[in-house]
Amino acid sequence: MKFEELPTPCYVVDEALVEKNLNILKGVMDRTGCKIVLAQKAFSMTTMYPLIAEYLTGTTASGLFEARLGYEEMGKENHVFSPAYREDEIDEIISICDHIIFNSFSQLEKFKQKALDAGRSVGLRINPECSTQVGHDIYDPCTTGSRFGVTKEHFRPDRLDGVDGLHFHTLCQQNSDDLETTLNAIEEKFGEWLPQMKWINFGGGHHITREDYDLSKLEACIKRMQDKYGLEVYLEPGEAVALDAGYLVTTVLDTIENGMEIAILDTSASCHMPDVLEMPYRPPLFGSGEVGEKPFMYRLGGQTCLTGDVIGDYSFDQPLKSGDRLVFGDMAIYSMVKNTTFNGMPLPAIAVKKTDGDCQVVRQFGYQDFKVRLA
Repeated sequence: MKFEELPTPCYVVDEALVEKNLNILKGVMDRTGCKIVLAQKAFSMTTMYPLIAEYLTGTTASGLFEARLGYEEMGKENHVFSPAYREDEIDEIISICDHIIFNSFSQLEKFKQKALDAGRSVGLRINPECSTQVGHDIYDPCTTGSRFGVTKEHFRPDRLDGVDGLHFHTLCQQNSDDLETTLNAIEEKFGEWLPQMKWINFGGGHHITREDYDLSKLEACIKRMQDKYGLEVYLEPGEAVALDAGYLVTTVLDTIENGMEIAILDTSASCHMPDVLEMPYRPPLFGSGEVGEKPFMYRLGGQTCLTGDVIGDYSFDQPLKSGDRLVFGDMAIYSMVKNTTFNGMPLPAIAVKKTDGDCQVVRQFGYQDFKVRLA
């Protein structure tokens, strides 16, 4: 079907744009010899996994269900990290994951032997206590009181037997200069133990496919760990795989006025694009402008009862009317994986825009998808 024929609301992932991102990531792998795995927490659209598998090394998970997804749907290297593993899940996790990364020495001691007996590679997450973000503590694993990783103060070199690698994840939508800063802190605090490791995992948060990303500095960081310590280097970006490669198509249901013009859409910031409220940020909207840029300004909001279910303020060349279709950009990442059915809001359909321009709806949702989550 044509793009304009898609039902709304609908997430649309552009196959050509995903492949463009994958080519950039594959280039980094080819030039450096590093391995890049998909962080499924940002993008878990299994329809795209065969394409992603042509380029990347595998997947990484945050728990059992994501680990199963990567194992069943991609079937390549399968990594997992969790702040703490459940005893009733660890056996299955070990059976399907190649790299098991632990968050503490207590978790390491509890489950390490099981992982080693199964022939798995065991890792430990470290916390370099090096914050490179400003004003986003909710996304900063190095913030005071963070539950992620072992700090230098609590590091126990005498308990590293059987540990193959160290893992850190400190970035969020950042460039490679922040990675370089973090590596300096890693070497300062944990450098003496790097030579006894087989690998190091740089985690995620690398905006590698962003237009202004410094690829040469990233590759220098990778080479630094390879050449200085003989380490195999892993990266696990999620956003970079589908950055700017998806849309959310929505329809205007009504327009009202309350001190300003307001448009009610058949989508929801709270339900369908939660990062708009959590980050927060104002998603790009095709054909619109900033406040005051174009003659007709509207506040765009959803159908839910949440007063704050507001996507943002946008200006337009013409007044909006019921039935108009709007297309938000950068809606592949942290959208499908985080959406909800709050207020009984239907989940958006999911479609793929093929390289020839045609669109295919691969999943639609209805009342049963809402009901099955309740009891």
